[in-house]
Amino acid sequence: MATALITGASNGIGLELAKVHAAKGGDLVLVARNKSKLDEIKATLENHYKVKVYTIGKDLSAKNAAQDVYEETTAKQIQVDYLINNAGFGDFGMFTDTEWSKEEQMINLNITTLTAFTKLYVIEMVKRRSGKIMNVASTAAFQSGPTMAVYYATKAYVLSFSEAVNNEVSDKGVTITTLCPGATESGFQAAAAMEESRLVKGRKLPSSKEVAEYGYAAMMKGKTVAIHGLMNLLLANSVRFTPRSLVVKITRKIQDKAR
Repeated sequence: MATALITGASNGIGLELAKVHAAKGGDLVLVARNKSKLDEIKATLENHYKVKVYTIGKDLSAKNAAQDVYEETTAKQIQVDYLINNAGFGDFGMFTDTEWSKEEQMINLNITTLTAFTKLYVIEMVKRRSGKIMNVASTAAFQSGPTMAVYYATKAYVLSFSEAVNNEVSDKGVTITTLCPGATESGFQAAAAMEESRLVKGRKLPSSKEVAEYGYAAMMKGKTVAIHGLMNLLLANSVRFTPRSLVVKITRKIQDKAR
C-alpha cells in the first residue's frame, strides 16, 4: 500500500485524511508544528490500523521547510506515493487593520511551502510514472474575498497552480487534485477569528471527516478539481456568469460579521 505524506495533520481535515488513509492500510508521514500531538496520533493509528507512521515536527511557514522535510524523508528512504498539502490558515479582518507578519506567514505556508513540496515530490513521481498529489484550496479560490483578502488570493493561487501542473503531468502517470471545501467544522474559523462571520455563525457545517473522505476519494479517482457539497459546487460555478464587481459585493456581505 502507498505511503502518504500529509501536512497540517495534527487536527481538522489533515487528521481525518490520515485516518482515511490508515484505514486502507497505508503508511503515513505526518507533518505539523506540534510534534507531541503528532506522536499521540502516531501511537493511535499504529495501534488501531497496524500501519507505520513517521512524524516530523516542523513550522511549515518557515523558509526552506519543504526542503527540510524532503531531505528527511529521503534520508529515511521513505518513498512518498501520495502528497497531501493540507496545511494552511487564514485571517479575518480589513486589510488595513490586519498584521503583515501574519499575512507573510500565510503566504509562505499557503503558497510557497505548498509549491515547494509539489515541486520536490512531483519530480520523483514523474520519474516513477506513478503518484498522486492533493492540494487543499477552498471555495474561496473562485472569487475575491473582502475581509479575508490575502487568504482568498492564496487559495486562488493554489487552484490555478494545481490545475496547470496537473495538465503537465497527467500523461506521465501522476495526477494533482485540488480539493475545494467550503466552510468546515475544523477549527479553521477559530484560528482565523471569524466565528462571528455570517459565513459560519449559526450554520451547521460539514465535518472534517466528511470533507476528508470526499477529498481522498476524489484524489484516488484523479479528479482535477473537487468541490465538496452541492451548494458549494453551484456557487463556485455561478461566479463565472456574474459580474466580478457584484461577486465581490456579495462575498463581502456574506463574510461580514453577523449583527
